[in-house]
Amino acid sequence: MSRGRGAGILRRMCKPVETDLYAPVKAWLEGQGHAVKGEVGAADVVARRGEMLLIVELKLGFSLVLLQQAVARQALCDQVYVAVPRWRGKAGWRAFKGNIGLCRRLNIGVLSVDLTDGAVQHHAAPGPYQPRRSHIKRTRLEREFEARSGDPTQGGTNGQIMTAYRQDAITCAAQLAGAGPSRGADVARATGVARATQIMASNHYGWFLRVSRGVYALSDAGTAIAAPHQCSRNG
Repeated sequence: MSRGRGAGILRRMCKPVETDLYAPVKAWLEGQGHAVKGEVGAADVVARRGEMLLIVELKLGFSLVLLQQAVARQALCDQVYVAVPRWRGKAGWRAFKGNIGLCRRLNIGVLSVDLTDGAVQHHAAPGPYQPRRSHIKRTRLEREFEARSGDPTQGGTNGQIMTAYRQDAITCAAQLAGAGPSRGADVARATGVARATQIMASNHYGWFLRVSRGVYALSDAGTAIAAPHQCSRNG
């Protein structure tokens, strides 16, 4: 056998399959006092303890198909879990955490399996779930909604979002383009942007230059961004 062909076969042998999840999940369930059997009816794993029946669906990653299967199994038993391999890296954890939240809303439990040692981790139990509201995030959302002028960005875009802060920065830039270097208080008074001085001092977009204490002018980038808006203001 050639070395390259042997390496290819080894890679295929090392590639995980759904059945790799079965033994760890079965051992974990048996440790909870369940009797466990695989591939009973349409279910990957069925466990029973007394009168309670439990189903686990095994997959190598979260998908719509997995969630659809788990929801369908809820018609058959008291508790339904999904089991997937343990995530890798920070990005993997962020995606996994988001899927835990989705499963909780669907009343589905979540298990992860470390395929290196077979360790099973319990992340969520099946059952009714009431998401916790964030007053801070809601307030931030409402403030941004109220602060925006008009509706400058189409929903669904992955491009540059026209936030209220960006709108105010453009307004300040357009004012400087017409009036020249100005004090922050004068820009605020002329534009109605109360945070004009803060915006120009922070210079988040690189559009402003501090020419003296409290006085700001436009950078080349600021001049370019202000030009079309200055024309509309003059018009």
